[in-house]
Amino acid sequence: MTDKYTQFVSRGIGKDVARKLGLPQPAVLRRYQPGQPLVPGPVLVQGTSTGADELAPALLSWDLDVRRHAVPREKLGAIILVLDELDGPEDLERPVLAAAASVRDLATGARVVTVSLTPASAPGPAAAAARQGVDGLLRSLAKELRAGATANGIMLADGVTTTSPSTLAALRFFLSGRSAFVDGQLLTVTSDEGKLPADPEKPLAGKVAVVTGAARGIGAAIARTLHRDGAILVVVDVPAAGDHLAAVANEVKGTALQLDITREDAGRRIIDHAVARHGRLDIVVHNAGITRDKLLANMDQGRWSSVIGVNIEAQLRINEALLASEHFRKSPRIVSVASTSGIAGNRGQTNYAASKGGVMGMVRATAPLLADHHGSINAVAPGFIETEMTARIPFATREIARRLNSLQQGGQPGDVAEAIAFLASDAAGGISGEVLRVCGQNLVGA
Repeated sequence: MTDKYTQFVSRGIGKDVARKLGLPQPAVLRRYQPGQPLVPGPVLVQGTSTGADELAPALLSWDLDVRRHAVPREKLGAIILVLDELDGPEDLERPVLAAAASVRDLATGARVVTVSLTPASAPGPAAAAARQGVDGLLRSLAKELRAGATANGIMLADGVTTTSPSTLAALRFFLSGRSAFVDGQLLTVTSDEGKLPADPEKPLAGKVAVVTGAARGIGAAIARTLHRDGAILVVVDVPAAGDHLAAVANEVKGTALQLDITREDAGRRIIDHAVARHGRLDIVVHNAGITRDKLLANMDQGRWSSVIGVNIEAQLRINEALLASEHFRKSPRIVSVASTSGIAGNRGQTNYAASKGGVMGMVRATAPLLADHHGSINAVAPGFIETEMTARIPFATREIARRLNSLQQGGQPGDVAEAIAFLASDAAGGISGEVLRVCGQNLVGA
């Protein structure tokens, strides 16, 4: 669905009208296109630590124009603020204010990325305070940026360095157009697992991926994005969506499996199909989901049980089959689609929010079970995404929902797909048990 307002106010007379009337001025976001530059200008690496010194050469190997000191009034494509040596809150002042002097020089669609350590591993209260302070400062800065710029952060667990594979992979994701609708978010790199791809344009080359709920909308976008990145696809949906599913399968040159995922044997059938047709199974994306909205006072058993059954119970059963299968052993990846409703709640969605909160709990608890196989499981939590479902929302409500985030617009199905493709890659192997919000930094709720 086209956001005509954003198109109108992003240029010319529309931009002037919005400015004079004090209306929202969302920018057209810099989204990924094959072959485009990673960032729209030079990259300033701010920080004096060993981690900053080691990171700069790694960025040079990506053919980026790297600066260690700001050049006055030079338009920057990104600022990377390395804060990996904080002993107390007082240590924030110098590097943060140094970076602040360059914020006005960010180009349209630029990126700010912080790299810091997790508060959980801090040696004492002062260090924990400083590390948690990075969280607040990053989220606040994201709400200050304009012209489609975003700010996100990477937190490093014990033993993880600024040049660990998944640190670099997360940094590349946040710098690129793949993260256009990810804003004000922090990802924790939990281990040194991960392997950078030989070809950054085809990070999923040769992988066999299953996507449920793939017949239309976000699921179809996920299938297309994984295919673009080199994966071999098995697309799954209910028999009633068979025609749409076949069309998606043909488009991505994959195979279609008509299946109700709530069946007790759904996991086994998915594994058998992937192995029989493609010889292996590497990635499973749990996208299938339904809504049956009603205020809790009016909720009936059918609405409650159907949403819980599809959105979380089916995933749990399929994951049990995957974990037990000898065919899901070689650095396996599971990515589930959650929702910001499961984080902040949403009126009339107690059943849906419970199911999506359940997805996030499942992801965190399952991560250790995949560690022995160098596997990972993560969730992506979309906010307001432009789909057939949101197109049916009354006009005024839809416009308000679109503007209630830092980027002042709705996301695209492809934005969700890009985050999933990143988390499904070998490069993201050191990220597990995480929930990444794709919501433009929604301004309400948690």
